[in-house]
Amino acid sequence: MKLYYATGTCSLSPHIVASEAGIALELERVDIGHTPPVTETGADYSAINPNGYVPALRLDDGSVLTEGAAIVQYLADLKPETGLAPPAGTPARPRLQSWLNFIATELHKMYSPWLFHPEYGEPLQAVAREKIGRRLAFVEAHLATSGPFLMGERFTAADAYLFTIVGWSGYAKVDLSAFPQVRGFMDRVAARPKVHDAVAAHSRASRRTLQNA
Repeated sequence: MKLYYATGTCSLSPHIVASEAGIALELERVDIGHTPPVTETGADYSAINPNGYVPALRLDDGSVLTEGAAIVQYLADLKPETGLAPPAGTPARPRLQSWLNFIATELHKMYSPWLFHPEYGEPLQAVAREKIGRRLAFVEAHLATSGPFLMGERFTAADAYLFTIVGWSGYAKVDLSAFPQVRGFMDRVAARPKVHDAVAAHSRASRRTLQNA
């Protein structure tokens, strides 16, 4: 399988899930700043994902799966023994899906695009940061009573997604000082060897692309 990715984006989360599950992925970097977006091999990325954003996952049968929340769940389901996603039909399964949807709609889409484009202006960005703060307060309270991860004791695909999005906080100037549980969560996830491997692999792949440019 091939993961189309760009550094600094949510495409890190499926790579983390694949790393945790022991799934080998081929990586192809996408220049999403180019119009139209192109891959490192010169392919027109809009022919792969017409929406133009990452991630996209090319499956072994040649079909392409898009949308990060769907991709991390798909990868987790390939290795059910890892516990990265609860089995379908169990009470825990919709809880995982609830977290994936919450992260996608209430956090991801507040950080990006609003806090990644200064041309939107500080008033709108202040609104986005205020909303993010309220959503992080919800995560904070949940982790305090039901942690150390979103689903309790076991790391899941939802944690990979949350780690990736909250990891944008420094760049986006989102203050995490009021959220010690969230900060502890970020430290715990960052310390996981397979997470470290995924982050390092993204960095190595990006350096290779720049060297070959």
